[in-house]
Amino acid sequence: MKRNTRSSSVPPIVKVSTFLKFLASGGYQFCVGNESVSYMSKAKVSEVISECLNIVEQHICAKWIRLQKTLGEEDECKQSFFNSAGVPGVVGCIDGSHVRIKSPGQQQQHLYYNRKGYYSINVMVICDHNMVINYVDARHPGANHDAFVWDQSDAHDHFKNNFIRGKRNTWLLGDSGYKLQPYMMTPYRNPSNATEKNFNKKHSKTRNVVERCFGVLKNRFRCIIGSRGLHYSPAKATQIINTCCALHNICIFYKNHLLPSDAMFQNENEDFGSFSSGDETAAITIRDEIALNLLN
Repeated sequence: MKRNTRSSSVPPIVKVSTFLKFLASGGYQFCVGNESVSYMSKAKVSEVISECLNIVEQHICAKWIRLQKTLGEEDECKQSFFNSAGVPGVVGCIDGSHVRIKSPGQQQQHLYYNRKGYYSINVMVICDHNMVINYVDARHPGANHDAFVWDQSDAHDHFKNNFIRGKRNTWLLGDSGYKLQPYMMTPYRNPSNATEKNFNKKHSKTRNVVERCFGVLKNRFRCIIGSRGLHYSPAKATQIINTCCALHNICIFYKNHLLPSDAMFQNENEDFGSFSSGDETAAITIRDEIALNLLN
């Protein structure tokens, strides 16, 4: 933080406390600043939040949110997911969740108005077996579907390039809102036999971790709870979401455990429509082989 020698300056520890209080409580700046710990005006709280957001984004997010895994980390992840329901090769689970924001203005509001009837950012997260967030993309307006966010993400390029380079038996689990790809296993639509129904059941049990991850994240950082929303521009809301994800990982690392709220423990992004891709034939073969092995 910037050094300030003025006797009336706010100590760094008070700035950090105020910032964390805002993230955790979801209270508006005026309420946070008027508490006994902060003694700040609304304008000063806004300045402190901006300063802390920039510091976290520059120095903490990249360190604590990592998509690339070592071989040991990847093997541990696959083994843990396999132990959960018997699905092999899983290195992460993916899902999207809407974070409410204020109207971004007439020129952009149609982009952020989602199908649930409010303005939001569609936040895509990939997490591992411990609910650690390996990747977050909080850049896209709420009108965009999960599949679009995935297609535009660096994570998609990462897994696609790994597959092109010959990496096999490694994939994410996503719901039916995503494309079935060799590196993205989705459930069967309208399963017609015991093999497909069994796969969907085990797929759902394994992928449940990402829904719990969202529940814990929103219960810990109540500023992003849907009913309240973020009263900031989309760009600043993205900073806040990224920061919450990084701090969430830090909490897990230091074993500060928290249970998800029941009200938030749900899949917010139901699948809409059916998707296909150029890799669909190979992906169907992979999914069918997994399904047959699960039944045996």
